[in-house]
Amino acid sequence: MDRARVEARFAAVHEHGLRRSPPGPDEMDLSFGRPADADMGDHRGDHQLNPDFMPEAGQPLVPAAVLVPLVDRPEGLTVLLTQRTDHLEHHPGQVSFPGGHIDRVDTSPEDAALREAEEEIGLMRERVRIVGRLDDYLTRTGFRVVPVVGFVEPPFDLNLDPFEVAEAFEVPLDFLLDPRNHRRDSRIYQGKRRYFHAMPYDGFYIWGATAGMLMNLYEFLRGA
Repeated sequence: MDRARVEARFAAVHEHGLRRSPPGPDEMDLSFGRPADADMGDHRGDHQLNPDFMPEAGQPLVPAAVLVPLVDRPEGLTVLLTQRTDHLEHHPGQVSFPGGHIDRVDTSPEDAALREAEEEIGLMRERVRIVGRLDDYLTRTGFRVVPVVGFVEPPFDLNLDPFEVAEAFEVPLDFLLDPRNHRRDSRIYQGKRRYFHAMPYDGFYIWGATAGMLMNLYEFLRGA
């Protein structure tokens, strides 16, 4: 799928009000302190494959944002991902998007995603053009994540934060949009079998919330 089709898809849903364009600062208070049970029925998340695998009812969700960076390469769009270092408290060693907590200093989830990308991998916001959001994603660990989609214009240099990021790599968007590369795997966790999306690529195991948000991107771009 090329850039023009991605842009057209976001433009179409913005026109019909199905996805919000980047918001104003007055929307920010809506992102903080909302309980998990108020959002489960309306948003995507880990609970979709595991109905009992969710934050405790009434637990305030931690607001977070990630950047879904679509790199505009001559050979086609790619998705820029990171592999987290093994010592982090949340999701150590896993493949993820650049992102993190939405702080009070951030003016919007878009601002938070761009700030985190600058801090984690040195991707400067001047190289990114935001086109929209995907559905919020709720994690079992209590985060309410806003996936912010933006095009990244090469050339650009990355400067990885060695404390948080072990590696950065790109995956062709067409690979991630091909259902033949989508898996539903499972593991035993706390004595129960838990299911999750997975998209292994070139030695990287993309799974969990990251794969779940990529499935959201797949369904969105395919018009599901």
